[in-house]
Amino acid sequence: METIIETPRLLLREFTPGDAAALYALNEDPEVIRYTGDTPFADEADAAMFIRNYSDYKKNGYGRWAMIEKETGAFLGWCGLKFHPDTGETDIGFRLHQRYWNAGFATEAAQACLDFGFSHLGLPSIIGRAMADNKASIRVLEKIGLHYERPFDFHGGPGVVYRISVVD
Repeated sequence: METIIETPRLLLREFTPGDAAALYALNEDPEVIRYTGDTPFADEADAAMFIRNYSDYKKNGYGRWAMIEKETGAFLGWCGLKFHPDTGETDIGFRLHQRYWNAGFATEAAQACLDFGFSHLGLPSIIGRAMADNKASIRVLEKIGLHYERPFDFHGGPGVVYRISVVD
């Protein structure tokens, strides 16, 4: 599979059917999805179906990408951009297996995705959304230059929207 983005430690690429087990395991961890509003996949076949039906790459030219550690080839999680047709905005998101938390991988991948969004896709701005209690994700958004914009309803709970624009 073609690498979309490469950083010093990471490769970001489209999901493949071979990612189903790792994606299932990622969403199976209640701490990983604690602040997402998502439910776990029912099983590995459900994760495989998600990958087969994931249409953002074709529809928008970008999406969430598998995050692979260069040195080991390990699937760390995902990071990428998502277009929201209801608002016309693109958000940046990331999710990692717990064993890779606090190692700078989310920040490294998110910064690379942000750069890609501006330089390759010509996006005028990118938002980041998080539950207000998700301090780790908010810290990543701030590290990559996003600024608090407003509160919002995140699946019935308090959320925050951060934004960065080309002129920032």
